[in-house]
Amino acid sequence: MPSSQPVTESQQKALDEFKAIMGADKVLHAEHATRPFSKGYRFGGGALFAVLRPTSLVEIWKALQVCLEHDFMVIPQASNTGLTGGSGPGFQDYDRPIVLISTHLINRVHLINNAQEAISLAGTTLIQLTDALKPHEREPHSVIGSTSIGASVIGGIANNSGGSQIRKGPAFTREAIYARVNEQGSLELVNHLGISLGDDPEVALDRLQRGDWSPADVTAAPEDSKETEYAEYLRQIEPSPARYNSNPKYLFEASGSAGKVMVFAVRTRTFPLEKSPTTFYIGTHTPRALEEIRRRFLSADMPLPIAAEYMGRSAFDLAEKYGKDTFVFLKYLSPAVQTRMFAFKTWANGVFSKVPGVGLTFADTVSQFIFDRFPAQLPKRLMDYRNRFEHHLILTVSDAQRAESEALLKDFFTSEKNLGDFFICTADEEKSANLNRFGAASAATRYAGVKRKELGELIPIDVALCRDDWDWLETLPPEIADQLDVAAYYGHFFCHVMHQDYVAKKGVDPHKLHDEIQELLEARGAKLPAEHNYGRLYRMPDAMVEHFKRLDPTNTFNAGIGGTSPKKNWA
Repeated sequence: MPSSQPVTESQQKALDEFKAIMGADKVLHAEHATRPFSKGYRFGGGALFAVLRPTSLVEIWKALQVCLEHDFMVIPQASNTGLTGGSGPGFQDYDRPIVLISTHLINRVHLINNAQEAISLAGTTLIQLTDALKPHEREPHSVIGSTSIGASVIGGIANNSGGSQIRKGPAFTREAIYARVNEQGSLELVNHLGISLGDDPEVALDRLQRGDWSPADVTAAPEDSKETEYAEYLRQIEPSPARYNSNPKYLFEASGSAGKVMVFAVRTRTFPLEKSPTTFYIGTHTPRALEEIRRRFLSADMPLPIAAEYMGRSAFDLAEKYGKDTFVFLKYLSPAVQTRMFAFKTWANGVFSKVPGVGLTFADTVSQFIFDRFPAQLPKRLMDYRNRFEHHLILTVSDAQRAESEALLKDFFTSEKNLGDFFICTADEEKSANLNRFGAASAATRYAGVKRKELGELIPIDVALCRDDWDWLETLPPEIADQLDVAAYYGHFFCHVMHQDYVAKKGVDPHKLHDEIQELLEARGAKLPAEHNYGRLYRMPDAMVEHFKRLDPTNTFNAGIGGTSPKKNWA
C-alpha cells in the first residue's frame, strides 16, 4: 500500500500505537520519508506503509505485536547494504500493507568469554564490532567488501555472506535470539543465544540490550583458533561448490534466514588478530595459471592464506574509473564519515528522483563528473600490472607463511609455461589493491546508472562454482555475449565464489538474459546465489521454500523473496 493512499481507521490506530511505543519522530509514514528505506543498493523500491526506527529491543517486540494485530507484513532491515533487494519491498502483488522495522539505532556489542565471542545486537555493524575487538587484539567472524559502508553483523548472518576470509567460511552461527510467528499466528521469542535471560520476552530483551547477566548465565566458548572447520572442507577439491545460499550445512534458524524472522542478537566467534600479514599481487595471462596456484596452496602443508581475491581486467577498469570516489572515501575518511557520506548519497538520489529529467542517479552522476577530473589514484605498480596482465589475484598470507608462500610463487613462475609475475605489496599498495577490488561492485552499478540512457540494465550474477572446476572463468556463447556492453568478473577465488556483473545493451530483456546465463552456470554444476541471498533477483529452489515455510509458517516476514508468494499464509 503506498503511503500516499488514504489511511483506514485501523491503520491510523496502528500508527498511533507505534508512536506511543517509540515516539512520533521514530515512525515514518510519508512517502518521501520512507523512500530511502524501500530501495536496496541495486534493487527494490516498492511501497511501504510505514518505517519504524526503534531504539530498543523491547520496542521492536511491542511493535511486532501491533503489526500482527493489524495484519501488516513486516520487513526487518539493518543497514540496507544488500545487493539483491531482499531487505526492502519489491514490486509484487502484496495483500497487506508493509511495515519496515529498521534496527539501525540498536547497535550495541557485548563481548563475552574474554572477548573470544561477541553478542551483536540487531543493528550492529561490522565496523562497530571490529572497533570493539581491536583493544583485545581480536577480529570479527567476517570481513566483507561492504564493511566500510555500514554492513551489519545480522545482515551478513541472515544472508549467508561469505566475505573474503578463506579460513572462516560463510557468516554462520547456531546461537541467536529471535522472534517468529508460529503456526497459530502468535508471536514467540526463541532464545538459543546460550545466555539465560528468563522467560518473559520483554524482561529478557531488556536484559539482553543492557548486558545484564552474570558469567554463570553464559555457556562456554568453543576452542580458540584462527580458522573454522570450513578451512579443511575447502581443501577438498571435489565436484561441488564450497558455499552457497541453499547449502543445508549453513542454514540454521537466524543463519540464512533472509528476514523471515526478526533477529534481536547473534552470538559469533571472534579470532586472533592477524599481525603483519603479507600481500602478494599476482598477474597472469590465463585463468588456468591462477587455478594451478590455487590448488598448490590448497594442498600445501601450511595454513591456508587469509584471503585470495580475483579481479579481471574489465572489473579493474570499471573500478578504477567508476569507483574512484568510493576508493577515495574508503581510503582517506573515517568509517563514521564514510557511512554518513553513503547515507547522504542515498538521500540525494531519492530526493532528486522525483525531479523531471533528473532520474534516480543524481548524486552518482554529480560525483562521477567531479571525480572524473581527479588524477589516477592507484599506485604505479598496480597500473603496470593492469597493462601487462588480464588476470589479477590479491593473495594475503600470515607473516609466518610469507617465506614459504613466496618460495611457492617463485617456483611456479620459474616454469616457462606459467606466464605471469608477482610482487610483494607495500602497505599502500595492499590497501589500494583491496579497495579497488571491493569497489568493483559499486562501480558496475555506477556505470549502468550514469549510462542508463544509452545502455540497458545491470545484470549481476553471484555464483558458487564447483571446487574442482579448472575452467572457472566462463566463455559466453556469441548469442549471449552479443547482448552485452560489458562483462566484469571478480570474486573470492579460493572459495570459487564469483561475482559476475553484466551491463546489457539497450533493448535487451535483462530478466530473460539473467535466466539464460543462470542456466549455463547451473549446467556446469554451479549454485546460485552464492552469498547475497535470493532477494528480488533469484528464484529459490523448492527445498529452500520449505525451509522458509518452517521458519515463517504464516508468511508474515519479508514475503515474496526468491519469487515466492507475497501473500499471507503462502497463498
